[in-house]
Amino acid sequence: MSKSILITGASSGIGRAAAQVFLAEGWQVGLLARRADRLTETAQGHANAHVLPADVTDPAAVDHAVNRFAMAAGRLDVLFNNAGIFTPPGTIDEIPLEDWFASVNVNLTGMYLSARAAFRQMRQQTPQGGRIINNGSIAAHVPRPQSAPYAATKAAITGLTKSLSLDGRPFDIACGQIDIGNTRTPMVEDLSQRHADASPGAEPMHTFAVEDAAKSVLHMANLPLEANVQFMTVMATKMPYIGRG
Repeated sequence: MSKSILITGASSGIGRAAAQVFLAEGWQVGLLARRADRLTETAQGHANAHVLPADVTDPAAVDHAVNRFAMAAGRLDVLFNNAGIFTPPGTIDEIPLEDWFASVNVNLTGMYLSARAAFRQMRQQTPQGGRIINNGSIAAHVPRPQSAPYAATKAAITGLTKSLSLDGRPFDIACGQIDIGNTRTPMVEDLSQRHADASPGAEPMHTFAVEDAAKSVLHMANLPLEANVQFMTVMATKMPYIGRG
């Protein structure tokens, strides 16, 4: 039986790229996001692709999607907990509270709900166990200016990752986190354009191919449960992460 992975935020960006990599490798892939049409495009007619329209902020919808996928695939081996948003920039007094609540709902509550449903499934299935890979961000360690909601929620994911790692040990549930910096997704391309508009003469933002970020997720997922990448940082080589200050 082929291994199975559920990917949240699978309709675009890193989630879409990861879905395509895992499908090419023969995995059973659950595609979870709000828009069914975008998920169908991502599935590209693959027999192993399972389209699961759901909002990660809706507990019942997340539980239903995880249960449906586990029944279809036979079990849940891996969750790539990826869905996230980046709201418009501003200082904390300028950012609308609606953007703060949206960030917390998707980036934190959505990832919590997805991990909760996956953990329950992995604990109950036979053989017991599985792996949760949380998509953090280098913003958890060195945030961009004017990004308090994103930075705060991504820092919280690091705490969630550590807690899940501890709580999963008795049940053979591993949890790791991948922190990705400046891979070429629509979100980063938008940030790059804002950077260019704000500083026309500045050096362009350094980026790297989203497929390489997806292959890093594949490496983490392919490990046996006795081994775990606890934290991985994969980023554009020349981006100002080391020494960003």
